[in-house]
Amino acid sequence: MQAGMSFSELGLSPELLKAIEDAGYVDPTPIQKEAIPYVLMTRDVLGCAQSGAGKTASFTLPMIEILSSGRAKARMPRSLILTPTRELATQIAENFEIYGKYHKLTMALLIGGVSMVEQTKKLDRGVDVLIATPGRLLDHFERGRILLNDIKVLVIDEADRMLDMGFIPDVEKIVSLLPKMRQTLFFSATMAPEIRRLSDAFLQNPKEITVAPKSRPVTETVTQGIAIVNQRAKGDVLRKIIAKEEIKTAIIFCNRKRDVDTLGKSLKSHGMNAAALHGDMDQSSRNDTLERFKNGEINYLVASDVAARGLDIDDLPAVFNYDVPMQAEDYIHRIGRTGRAGRSGKAFTLATPSDVVFLDSIEKLIGNSIPRISVDGYETEALDENDGRKRGRSRKGGSSSSSSSNQGSKDSGSSRSKRRPREDRPAAAKEATPATEDKARTEEPRAAKPSPEKPREDKPSEAKAENRGGRNASPEKPSRRRQKPEGDKRARNKNENKGGRGGNREKEKTVIGLGDHVPAFLQKPARPS
Repeated sequence: MQAGMSFSELGLSPELLKAIEDAGYVDPTPIQKEAIPYVLMTRDVLGCAQSGAGKTASFTLPMIEILSSGRAKARMPRSLILTPTRELATQIAENFEIYGKYHKLTMALLIGGVSMVEQTKKLDRGVDVLIATPGRLLDHFERGRILLNDIKVLVIDEADRMLDMGFIPDVEKIVSLLPKMRQTLFFSATMAPEIRRLSDAFLQNPKEITVAPKSRPVTETVTQGIAIVNQRAKGDVLRKIIAKEEIKTAIIFCNRKRDVDTLGKSLKSHGMNAAALHGDMDQSSRNDTLERFKNGEINYLVASDVAARGLDIDDLPAVFNYDVPMQAEDYIHRIGRTGRAGRSGKAFTLATPSDVVFLDSIEKLIGNSIPRISVDGYETEALDENDGRKRGRSRKGGSSSSSSSNQGSKDSGSSRSKRRPREDRPAAAKEATPATEDKARTEEPRAAKPSPEKPREDKPSEAKAENRGGRNASPEKPSRRRQKPEGDKRARNKNENKGGRGGNREKEKTVIGLGDHVPAFLQKPARPS
């Protein structure tokens, strides 16, 4: 495409051009120049571009054009956009509202932490555009509340993040439910081998568009710096840098949710206007916090990686990595929150000596060494090459001669497993709540039989059976299902002789049949023959 091409030359309707003008946009970004014409031609598109490149508009604008004719049927959406996080889904929905203001398209947002009843009402009325996270979409599908056989356009956004968060099995299942004859748009910030495999499986003769080097996705408008300090000094060093650089607004990233809360409270105790944002917050609280941050009511947003994608905050001056991200790609997405749309930004990282493995991966990905910075009053630590390599292999903190290395191992090494903790997975020791991410899918008891491939359930099978209906089940229901009297005797003998987790239960009340714990799928009325 020509370098000086305007939106009017991309084949968009006058209504869309007026909406774009109202939004204050003048020139399309490179990914928009390349992708929009091919999407309008109903070609499959494989787009690779860094965070902040304008990928959202590259598919929302032509989708509005394509869907402008036609009408949606009840429970049968005409298009589907899959995203990894609630925040990104919400942002895409906002884009459709902005660009589709002169069209009469209907839209539904299926994300966790929001009432499923209200979502179902929208689906019943019929929607042209369905924006969903994988878990919540499957929840609705397995309850029979949505049909996917009329999808004409499928968008998979932030595919690399889907892979990183473990959503790919769900995405593959969803794609298998869609019609073969469809248009598929596949967007990712990176093109790892697994992403390439997925694109080959989902797309047919796609137009491949890459607008940024895959090996150096960091924008040149971001000034980077890293301070290597003792773990216990991180809080003081963070405040020192904020004061020295005169940073009035920033996002501060932590690897763990508990550290988000701890750091947020610490900053508040030092008189700073700070708030926390992580996956255990309910959706209304998350939306309120984000809105207050965007409006300037909050100066410092302490966040987990749930905020690293999909947040488009105008003129964010700085980003801090309070913890070094364990995945190099996450570093890219974190610092990509600043230096957007040609503006300049700053990104500071606080590292401990034992973070050497993660730093090596980051610097290899961006193709440059991150400049080291010093803070007055705090000694710059040396990277512990040996300890770092040991932890890189085992993900466990090793012994060290210095107290700082020990502390670093405790705080960042011992809690790291081979798979990084995800925001969308509930902690094993905590009871899932509606505030957990969609991947857990525990907002409501399931009526459908769970798929055998779901590896996410952290609770034992007995607990799941109890949660799915046994607690409120009527005692008469089990007796209706008993056919032979001798079946009760067999059940008693089986329970009395069962070992393992159940143990010896002779002293407990005898369980007859299924007892009070009846799986939800057994409570469904029989279908008429």
